[in-house]
Amino acid sequence: MTPPKPNLTLELLLLLVLATLWGASYTFIRVGVETIPPITFIAARTLIAGGLLLVVMRVRGLKLPRDGTTWRKFLFQAGLNSVVPFTLIAWAERTVDAGLTTILNSTSPIFVFLLTALITRHEALTARKLFGVVAGITGIGLIVGIEALGGLGHELAAQLAIVAATVCYAGAAIFGKTFKGLDPLLPAAGSMLCGAAILIPASLIVEQPWTLAPSTDSILALLGLAVFSTALAFTIYFRLLHTLGSIGTTSQAYMRVPIGVAIGVVFLGESLSAGAWAGLLCVIAGVAAMTIPARTA
Repeated sequence: MTPPKPNLTLELLLLLVLATLWGASYTFIRVGVETIPPITFIAARTLIAGGLLLVVMRVRGLKLPRDGTTWRKFLFQAGLNSVVPFTLIAWAERTVDAGLTTILNSTSPIFVFLLTALITRHEALTARKLFGVVAGITGIGLIVGIEALGGLGHELAAQLAIVAATVCYAGAAIFGKTFKGLDPLLPAAGSMLCGAAILIPASLIVEQPWTLAPSTDSILALLGLAVFSTALAFTIYFRLLHTLGSIGTTSQAYMRVPIGVAIGVVFLGESLSAGAWAGLLCVIAGVAAMTIPARTA
Protein backbone atom coordinates (compact mmCIF):
# COMPACT_ATOMS: atom_id res chain seq x y z
CA MET A 1 0.00 0.00 0.00
CA THR A 2 1.51 3.34 -1.08
CA PRO A 3 1.61 6.16 1.49
CA PRO A 4 -0.73 9.12 0.83
CA LYS A 5 0.71 12.08 -1.05
CA PRO A 6 1.51 15.10 1.15
CA ASN A 7 -0.73 18.15 1.05
CA LEU A 8 1.35 20.49 -1.10
CA THR A 9 -0.33 23.64 0.22
CA LEU A 10 0.47 22.65 3.80
CA GLU A 11 4.07 21.76 2.93
CA LEU A 12 4.64 25.10 1.19
CA LEU A 13 3.15 26.90 4.19
CA LEU A 14 5.51 25.01 6.47
CA LEU A 15 8.36 26.00 4.15
CA LEU A 16 7.41 29.64 4.67
CA VAL A 17 7.27 29.14 8.45
CA LEU A 18 10.70 27.50 8.38
CA ALA A 19 12.14 30.36 6.34
CA THR A 20 10.72 32.86 8.84
CA LEU A 21 12.09 30.99 11.86
CA TRP A 22 15.54 30.64 10.33
CA GLY A 23 15.44 34.15 8.89
CA ALA A 24 14.99 35.47 12.43
CA SER A 25 17.88 33.34 13.69
CA TYR A 26 20.53 35.72 12.30
CA THR A 27 19.15 38.57 14.40
CA PHE A 28 18.94 36.33 17.48
CA ILE A 29 22.57 35.28 16.98
CA ARG A 30 23.76 38.82 16.36
CA VAL A 31 22.21 40.00 19.63
CA GLY A 32 23.18 36.89 21.57
CA VAL A 33 26.90 36.86 20.79
CA GLU A 34 27.28 40.45 21.95
CA THR A 35 27.73 39.18 25.53
CA ILE A 36 27.80 35.37 25.18
CA PRO A 37 30.79 33.83 23.34
CA PRO A 38 30.02 31.58 20.34
CA ILE A 39 30.66 28.07 21.68
CA THR A 40 28.77 28.72 24.92
CA PHE A 41 25.92 30.36 23.02
CA ILE A 42 25.54 27.43 20.64
CA ALA A 43 25.99 24.85 23.41
CA ALA A 44 23.10 26.44 25.30
CA ARG A 45 21.09 26.64 22.07
CA THR A 46 21.40 22.91 21.37
CA LEU A 47 20.86 21.90 25.01
CA ILE A 48 17.68 23.96 25.42
CA ALA A 49 16.32 22.88 22.05
CA GLY A 50 17.12 19.22 22.67
CA GLY A 51 15.52 19.31 26.12
CA LEU A 52 12.39 20.97 24.77
CA LEU A 53 12.09 18.38 22.01
CA LEU A 54 12.38 15.60 24.61
CA VAL A 55 9.44 17.09 26.50
CA VAL A 56 7.36 17.22 23.31
CA MET A 57 8.33 13.62 22.55
CA ARG A 58 7.21 12.52 26.00
CA VAL A 59 3.85 14.23 25.54
CA ARG A 60 3.42 12.45 22.20
CA GLY A 61 4.52 9.11 23.62
CA LEU A 62 7.64 8.87 21.47
CA LYS A 63 10.94 7.36 22.57
CA LEU A 64 14.44 7.83 21.22
CA PRO A 65 15.93 4.77 19.52
CA ARG A 66 18.51 2.75 21.44
CA ASP A 67 20.51 1.14 18.66
CA GLY A 68 24.05 2.34 18.07
CA THR A 69 23.64 2.70 14.32
CA THR A 70 20.91 5.32 14.61
CA TRP A 71 22.81 7.25 17.28
CA ARG A 72 25.92 7.32 15.10
CA LYS A 73 23.77 8.82 12.37
CA PHE A 74 22.40 11.35 14.87
CA LEU A 75 25.99 12.26 15.80
CA PHE A 76 27.01 12.72 12.17
CA GLN A 77 23.90 14.80 11.50
CA ALA A 78 24.70 16.93 14.55
CA GLY A 79 28.12 17.71 13.14
CA LEU A 80 26.71 18.72 9.76
CA ASN A 81 23.62 20.54 10.96
CA SER A 82 24.46 22.11 14.31
CA VAL A 83 27.90 21.72 15.88
CA VAL A 84 30.01 22.98 12.97
CA PRO A 85 27.69 25.41 11.13
CA PHE A 86 26.03 26.91 14.23
CA THR A 87 29.39 27.62 15.82
CA LEU A 88 30.96 28.99 12.63
CA ILE A 89 28.06 31.37 12.04
CA ALA A 90 27.97 32.52 15.67
CA TRP A 91 31.70 33.21 15.54
CA ALA A 92 31.42 35.00 12.18
CA GLU A 93 28.51 37.22 13.24
CA ARG A 94 30.67 38.89 15.84
CA THR A 95 32.21 40.81 12.92
CA VAL A 96 30.00 40.15 9.86
CA ASP A 97 26.65 41.90 9.41
CA ALA A 98 23.53 39.77 9.68
CA GLY A 99 22.54 40.85 6.15
CA LEU A 100 25.78 39.65 4.59
CA THR A 101 25.53 36.45 6.60
CA THR A 102 22.08 35.90 5.15
CA ILE A 103 23.37 36.41 1.61
CA LEU A 104 26.22 33.95 2.00
CA ASN A 105 24.12 31.39 3.87
CA SER A 106 21.31 31.57 1.30
CA THR A 107 23.48 29.70 -1.19
CA SER A 108 22.84 26.32 0.48
CA PRO A 109 20.47 25.12 -2.31
CA ILE A 110 23.29 25.62 -4.81
CA PHE A 111 25.58 23.36 -2.80
CA VAL A 112 22.78 20.81 -2.43
CA PHE A 113 22.29 20.96 -6.20
CA LEU A 114 26.00 20.48 -6.85
CA LEU A 115 26.46 17.73 -4.25
CA THR A 116 23.42 15.94 -5.59
CA ALA A 117 24.65 16.22 -9.18
CA LEU A 118 28.19 15.09 -8.40
CA ILE A 119 27.77 12.55 -5.60
CA THR A 120 24.40 11.21 -4.52
CA ARG A 121 22.19 11.78 -7.59
CA HIS A 122 19.16 10.86 -5.47
CA GLU A 123 16.97 13.63 -6.92
CA ALA A 124 16.21 14.42 -10.55
CA LEU A 125 18.28 17.45 -11.58
CA THR A 126 15.80 19.03 -13.95
CA ALA A 127 16.11 22.23 -15.93
CA ARG A 128 13.35 23.69 -13.75
CA LYS A 129 15.37 23.17 -10.56
CA LEU A 130 18.38 24.74 -12.25
CA PHE A 131 16.16 27.70 -13.14
CA GLY A 132 15.09 27.85 -9.49
CA VAL A 133 18.71 28.16 -8.36
CA VAL A 134 19.43 30.93 -10.85
CA ALA A 135 16.19 32.82 -10.16
CA GLY A 136 16.67 32.67 -6.40
CA ILE A 137 20.22 33.98 -6.48
CA THR A 138 19.20 36.69 -8.96
CA GLY A 139 16.39 37.73 -6.63
CA ILE A 140 18.71 37.99 -3.66
CA GLY A 141 21.09 40.17 -5.67
CA LEU A 142 18.24 42.49 -6.64
CA ILE A 143 16.84 42.69 -3.11
CA VAL A 144 20.09 43.37 -1.32
CA GLY A 145 21.67 45.47 -4.05
CA ILE A 146 25.16 45.44 -5.53
CA GLU A 147 26.45 47.85 -2.90
CA ALA A 148 25.71 45.35 -0.14
CA LEU A 149 28.21 42.96 -1.66
CA GLY A 150 30.93 45.55 -1.20
CA GLY A 151 31.66 43.98 2.15
CA LEU A 152 33.04 40.89 0.44
CA GLY A 153 36.78 40.79 0.88
CA HIS A 154 36.71 42.32 4.34
CA GLU A 155 36.73 39.94 7.29
CA LEU A 156 37.59 37.20 4.80
CA ALA A 157 38.08 34.47 7.41
CA ALA A 158 34.63 35.08 8.91
CA GLN A 159 32.99 35.13 5.48
CA LEU A 160 34.68 31.87 4.51
CA ALA A 161 33.45 30.39 7.80
CA ILE A 162 29.87 31.24 6.78
CA VAL A 163 30.40 29.61 3.37
CA ALA A 164 31.79 26.51 5.10
CA ALA A 165 28.71 26.45 7.33
CA THR A 166 26.54 26.66 4.22
CA VAL A 167 28.26 23.63 2.69
CA CYS A 168 27.61 21.76 5.95
CA TYR A 169 23.91 22.62 5.75
CA ALA A 170 23.80 21.29 2.21
CA GLY A 171 25.36 18.01 3.30
CA ALA A 172 22.98 17.82 6.24
CA ALA A 173 19.97 18.26 3.95
CA ILE A 174 21.09 15.31 1.86
CA PHE A 175 22.12 13.07 4.76
CA GLY A 176 18.92 13.94 6.65
CA LYS A 177 16.91 11.95 4.13
CA THR A 178 18.40 8.77 5.62
CA PHE A 179 16.05 9.25 8.59
CA LYS A 180 13.04 8.50 6.43
CA GLY A 181 10.59 6.40 8.39
CA LEU A 182 11.41 8.06 11.71
CA ASP A 183 9.12 10.64 13.26
CA PRO A 184 10.72 14.05 12.51
CA LEU A 185 11.06 14.74 16.23
CA LEU A 186 13.51 11.86 16.68
CA PRO A 187 16.39 13.04 14.45
CA ALA A 188 15.73 16.63 15.53
CA ALA A 189 16.03 15.76 19.23
CA GLY A 190 18.78 13.19 18.76
CA SER A 191 21.01 15.50 16.73
CA MET A 192 20.47 18.41 19.15
CA LEU A 193 21.40 16.24 22.15
CA CYS A 194 24.49 14.93 20.36
CA GLY A 195 25.44 18.50 19.53
CA ALA A 196 25.05 19.56 23.15
CA ALA A 197 27.17 16.61 24.30
CA ILE A 198 30.01 17.85 22.08
CA LEU A 199 29.66 21.58 22.66
CA ILE A 200 29.15 21.73 26.44
CA PRO A 201 32.59 20.27 27.29
CA ALA A 202 34.15 22.53 24.65
CA SER A 203 32.43 25.53 26.20
CA LEU A 204 33.62 24.63 29.70
CA ILE A 205 37.22 24.23 28.54
CA VAL A 206 37.52 27.11 26.08
CA GLU A 207 35.18 29.85 27.32
CA GLN A 208 34.57 29.14 31.03
CA PRO A 209 30.91 30.23 30.98
CA TRP A 210 30.70 30.62 34.76
CA THR A 211 32.77 33.80 34.38
CA LEU A 212 30.31 35.44 31.97
CA ALA A 213 27.78 38.19 32.67
CA PRO A 214 25.33 38.01 29.73
CA SER A 215 22.88 40.82 29.14
CA THR A 216 19.12 40.37 29.31
CA ASP A 217 18.88 40.96 25.57
CA SER A 218 21.40 38.19 24.87
CA ILE A 219 19.56 35.75 27.14
CA LEU A 220 16.21 36.51 25.48
CA ALA A 221 17.83 36.13 22.06
CA LEU A 222 19.22 32.75 23.13
CA LEU A 223 15.78 31.57 24.28
CA GLY A 224 14.11 32.76 21.08
CA LEU A 225 16.78 31.07 19.00
CA ALA A 226 16.59 27.78 20.93
CA VAL A 227 12.81 27.48 21.18
CA PHE A 228 11.61 28.85 17.87
CA SER A 229 14.53 28.92 15.43
CA THR A 230 15.91 25.55 16.56
CA ALA A 231 13.46 23.18 18.30
CA LEU A 232 10.39 24.12 16.24
CA ALA A 233 12.35 24.81 13.06
CA PHE A 234 14.19 21.49 13.00
CA THR A 235 11.01 19.53 13.56
CA ILE A 236 9.56 21.21 10.46
CA TYR A 237 12.86 20.78 8.60
CA PHE A 238 13.04 16.99 8.94
CA ARG A 239 9.41 16.69 7.85
CA LEU A 240 10.03 18.77 4.72
CA LEU A 241 13.09 16.73 3.76
CA HIS A 242 10.72 13.80 3.20
CA THR A 243 7.89 15.72 1.55
CA LEU A 244 9.70 18.31 -0.60
CA GLY A 245 13.18 16.75 -0.89
CA SER A 246 16.55 18.22 0.05
CA ILE A 247 16.72 20.79 -2.79
CA GLY A 248 13.11 21.87 -2.21
CA THR A 249 13.66 22.19 1.55
CA THR A 250 16.85 24.22 1.27
CA SER A 251 15.10 26.56 -1.17
CA GLN A 252 13.67 28.26 1.93
CA ALA A 253 17.08 29.94 2.10
CA TYR A 254 15.95 32.25 -0.71
CA MET A 255 12.92 33.30 1.31
CA ARG A 256 14.95 34.47 4.31
CA VAL A 257 16.05 37.69 2.61
CA PRO A 258 12.59 38.97 1.52
CA ILE A 259 11.25 38.04 4.95
CA GLY A 260 14.05 40.05 6.54
CA VAL A 261 13.22 42.99 4.26
CA ALA A 262 9.54 42.75 5.22
CA ILE A 263 10.43 42.79 8.93
CA GLY A 264 12.51 45.91 8.32
CA VAL A 265 9.64 47.61 6.50
CA VAL A 266 7.06 46.80 9.19
CA PHE A 267 9.10 47.27 12.37
CA LEU A 268 11.99 49.56 11.39
CA GLY A 269 10.30 51.83 8.84
CA GLU A 270 12.60 50.80 5.99
CA SER A 271 11.48 51.12 2.35
CA LEU A 272 11.73 48.79 -0.62
CA SER A 273 13.31 49.88 -3.89
CA ALA A 274 11.96 48.87 -7.28
CA GLY A 275 14.85 46.45 -7.58
CA ALA A 276 13.91 44.85 -4.28
CA TRP A 277 10.34 44.25 -5.45
CA ALA A 278 11.67 42.70 -8.66
CA GLY A 279 13.97 40.53 -6.58
CA LEU A 280 11.09 39.37 -4.43
CA LEU A 281 9.27 38.14 -7.55
CA CYS A 282 12.41 36.28 -8.65
CA VAL A 283 12.68 34.62 -5.25
CA ILE A 284 9.06 33.48 -5.36
CA ALA A 285 9.58 32.11 -8.87
CA GLY A 286 12.72 30.28 -7.78
CA VAL A 287 11.08 28.70 -4.76
CA ALA A 288 8.06 27.64 -6.80
CA ALA A 289 10.27 26.11 -9.49
CA MET A 290 12.20 24.07 -6.95
CA THR A 291 9.35 22.91 -4.76
CA ILE A 292 6.23 22.38 -6.87
CA PRO A 293 6.47 18.90 -8.38
CA ALA A 294 6.12 18.53 -12.13
CA ARG A 295 2.85 17.13 -13.42
CA THR A 296 2.94 13.56 -14.58
CA ALA A 297 0.95 12.34 -17.52
